[in-house]
Amino acid sequence: MKFGTLVAQKMSHWKICLSMNQMERIYKLDGLLANGRSRPLDYLLQEMEISRATFKRDLQFMKDRFNAPIYWDRETRGYRIGEHTGVGRRYELPGLWFNQRELLALATMQQLLSSMDQGGPIAAQLKPLMDRINLKLGHEKEEARELSKRVKLISTTSRLNDLKHFEVIGVALVKRKRLDIEYSARGSSQSVSQRVISPQRLIHYRSNWYLGAWCHRSDDIRTFSLDSIESCVVLEKNAKPVSDKKLAEYYDTGYGIFGGHKRQWAKLKFNKEASRYVEEEVWHREQRSSTDSDGSYLLEVPYVHPNELIMDVLRHGADVEIMEPRSLRLEFKERVRALSLLY
Repeated sequence: MKFGTLVAQKMSHWKICLSMNQMERIYKLDGLLANGRSRPLDYLLQEMEISRATFKRDLQFMKDRFNAPIYWDRETRGYRIGEHTGVGRRYELPGLWFNQRELLALATMQQLLSSMDQGGPIAAQLKPLMDRINLKLGHEKEEARELSKRVKLISTTSRLNDLKHFEVIGVALVKRKRLDIEYSARGSSQSVSQRVISPQRLIHYRSNWYLGAWCHRSDDIRTFSLDSIESCVVLEKNAKPVSDKKLAEYYDTGYGIFGGHKRQWAKLKFNKEASRYVEEEVWHREQRSSTDSDGSYLLEVPYVHPNELIMDVLRHGADVEIMEPRSLRLEFKERVRALSLLY
């Protein structure tokens, strides 16, 4: 039986109309009595912050609706959950109840998954997961709907490309098989090149999908944009294993999506006005920063290729200056000169 069908049948069977506060109390009581623990009444009332009358009502509800074998143990002078006697259905709480914090997390995840792939390559793969989330949120429809209205995730400059090889790449990645691909590098003067690669990881970065792989032609790790893969065939030969440490050294040392082994450090100087918000940003996990005597903010970040770093510096306009290295400063100067010719 499918998960969604089973859950729907259970929820239809229970047909329980409870306030969120009451259901949270019931789950809390169940947790306090878990693993056969005996709890005095005063302790339970204090932990649950309820009156004796409310406790009695909740306890009776658990016995009537969920067949809870909760009883008063005279020896320990406390309440505990006993063994199932075999009479009637087994004690079980609904598995799809969420408190307000969990509902908010689910509503946020729902929007995140929707914004990541609006009719794109992973829509079909995400649909079963989305159905489950929608089903869970549907248990408290009004609250879930209200939370969803209050959560908005905006994805800018997303690419609307048809990544027709996404599933094939995913299969090879999971089964650890090599791929024979035809690749057209963006901005390359060459035509399509043919490569055999061992896929290592899929990377979703700035609204686009990339494949980190061992390129057998280059004999090194390379990154391939999925929308530039023209054709893709899974080979029988197993993929070359690359250690997590080596992948981290390649991908986590540079700036942005650009990895490599020969990295440099860029030193950026933000003026006093920009420093108030830039100093709260994380450009790289290894970044170094300090504040100058004039209130300006000095930020040092590692990079391998300058392209993405330059684009991020450009968005700050005249509020930032590249101090070092000289090669990066000169390349940025050429970009600014080209811009000035346009305007």
